[in-house]
Amino acid sequence: MMRILIIEDERKVASFIKKGLAEEYYAADIACDGKEGLRLAETEEYDLIIMDIMLPYIDGISLTKELRKRKVATPILMLTVKDSIEARVEGLDAGADDYLTKPFAFEELVARVRALLRRNEKSKMSSLKVKGMTLDLLSHRVIKDGKEIILTPKEFAILEYLLRNTNKVVSRTKLVEHVYDYHFDTETNIIDVYINKLRSKIDTDTENPLINTIRGVGYIIKDD
Repeated sequence: MMRILIIEDERKVASFIKKGLAEEYYAADIACDGKEGLRLAETEEYDLIIMDIMLPYIDGISLTKELRKRKVATPILMLTVKDSIEARVEGLDAGADDYLTKPFAFEELVARVRALLRRNEKSKMSSLKVKGMTLDLLSHRVIKDGKEIILTPKEFAILEYLLRNTNKVVSRTKLVEHVYDYHFDTETNIIDVYINKLRSKIDTDTENPLINTIRGVGYIIKDD
């Protein structure tokens, strides 16, 4: 699951974007001002930042310049009510990767999000495969041994993240961070619950399971 930071001081707009992104299988955090946005962008791992220009404390232009100055290369989609060519040029010159004026159609926002994420080499893949199982990242379908397996969005997100890190141990905390927002309690056992549900659906071979537990650390999918 791709993780997105929304920096937007209008709470209704931010909540609307976050809800819509969740329906498109993206996880999102919200920062309501430039200072909080800067802190999260620097300390957390995001695949994309959606940022309003008019922000309290640090405006979007200054924030973008500061992020680029600090070597934060995360793609930035800038939102603003200003639709002049000068305003767009200012945003792009500051270091933004794309520009969208308000009000906007959510379909266009999602299309621009997908386009920016495709620039990331990992996200260019249309599917992930291991041991007879294929995850189609475009249709969100899972096929194992020729049969479709129905997963919930959270189950799909966990399985996708494990597959993107094949042969690497992924901690429970890391899974929580990529499936939920950063306010979520990392001490909860919800990940273990979802792993058990996944195993009941995809791990029919108990002697050679797809998802392996590394006790006290996390989980790993091995591709032999």
